[in-house]
Amino acid sequence: MIKSKIIIIGGGLSGLYAAYLLEQANFVDYLLLEARDRLGGRIFSSHGFDLGATWIWPEMNSQLIQLVNELNLPFFEQDENGDLLIEQSREAPLIRLPNNARTTPSIRLKGGMNHLIYALKQKIPANKIIMGQEVTDLICHKKHEIEVITQDHTGLKTTYQTYSILLAIPPRLASHKIKFTPALPLPISQQWQETATWMAPHAKYIAIYPEPFWKQDGLSGQVRSNLGPLVEIHDASIPNDQAALFGFLGIPSVTRHKIDKKDLFTDCQAQLVRLFGNKAKNPQLTFLKDWSTDLFTSTKADWMNSTSTYSFSPDITSTTSLWDDQIIGIASEWSKQYSGYLAGAIDAAIVGVLHHLKNNRNIFK
Repeated sequence: MIKSKIIIIGGGLSGLYAAYLLEQANFVDYLLLEARDRLGGRIFSSHGFDLGATWIWPEMNSQLIQLVNELNLPFFEQDENGDLLIEQSREAPLIRLPNNARTTPSIRLKGGMNHLIYALKQKIPANKIIMGQEVTDLICHKKHEIEVITQDHTGLKTTYQTYSILLAIPPRLASHKIKFTPALPLPISQQWQETATWMAPHAKYIAIYPEPFWKQDGLSGQVRSNLGPLVEIHDASIPNDQAALFGFLGIPSVTRHKIDKKDLFTDCQAQLVRLFGNKAKNPQLTFLKDWSTDLFTSTKADWMNSTSTYSFSPDITSTTSLWDDQIIGIASEWSKQYSGYLAGAIDAAIVGVLHHLKNNRNIFK
């Protein structure tokens, strides 16, 4: 049995940042368990383009931009110059509007959001991160005596013992993937199950081109479409590098699962040609990431109901059971300010780590 005072479940942004905070506090008796064979969770980049979390809003996300600057990560402002296209139907002509409405400026990391994950990983000792460990059971025998049972991709099980848990995976996913003994209180369990997981029902398509030809036509690359399959499109270009367009598929996940992936690519490509002309016909590369098929992101509840019945984030810990202050939710969905966003992962990790250390100070001395 492997012992550690704190175990972080999940190696996405919130889990890695929690580990980073523990390192800064000189608290070294912790382990981070990640089910996948990669870190990052819903941050996932390919060829420098983000297929998951994409934007940071510096004016609103002060803690996150502070971390970006602290890690010396290069970034650039999202280009929104040019006209917006609106596609209402096949019969109606495209509507072209000046993109005058100035939204809050957003930025993207050069090379993709994966660079944030890589930078945090470098700040954490390699022996603190254990990959390929899917948590299947959490068993609380008594206060501050928790068994964490994991299995790897071969089914091999490992048992860890810990005083407390920082839960860095979405609440709905945790309620479906992990068996809690004793069971969580019903109100907490219901909150978790009914809290929608950000990105879980969605899919993103990216097409890479040698140049941003839409700019030559005075277009921003932004599109709103009632026709689809892409209902929202943005310029995903990297300044002085590759040009790209990306879009969110509007086809419900339950329907997407019945469509051949080749057909989805074909339909997305046809739409870009319809919108931007023949120059969009031959992209250099195309990618499609369907998060609803990601076993460590999505559940059937996300396919059937992409919205939460709760207008607030769930409680970070149970206050009516043995799990009180022994299991703290720190994934983005637990953030009271930025639930579901990158900034939410940072906010929830800060709140959760401080709560943990404050309420368990006698144990962690």
